[in-house]
Amino acid sequence: MNITQIFSKWLRPQSPKRHFDLDTDLLVSLQTLAARRNSTPQAVMDDLVQQALIFEQVEKQTWKKWRSLTPREQEVTALICGGYSTAAICEQLNIANETVRTHVRNVLGKFSVKNRKELRQLLEQWDFSSWS
Repeated sequence: MNITQIFSKWLRPQSPKRHFDLDTDLLVSLQTLAARRNSTPQAVMDDLVQQALIFEQVEKQTWKKWRSLTPREQEVTALICGGYSTAAICEQLNIANETVRTHVRNVLGKFSVKNRKELRQLLEQWDFSSWS
């Protein structure tokens, strides 16, 4: 057995498929949703798990982008998400208008969004209430 086969076997062990029992309420919910979608409970569950995995990946990427911001860019981001205008951010942080615009441009670029609205949508689940 070569090294590739060893790693392949180690990374993908041949184990029997696992069977999980569902809570009765969860099963009823899956069956109801499946009936509405003209699908099967298994297909609905597969879709939900896939959506959860995608959501988790987006959250990881978003968190990584957040950590790439400077402390000032984080402040500006929090205020944008709090609905502050450029003028209000200037006043809150005691910085010049052009400085705020530069921070906003940097933040939008780092998050790969086109405007403040997209930034707010991306971070809508985050709590920035302590930043204002």
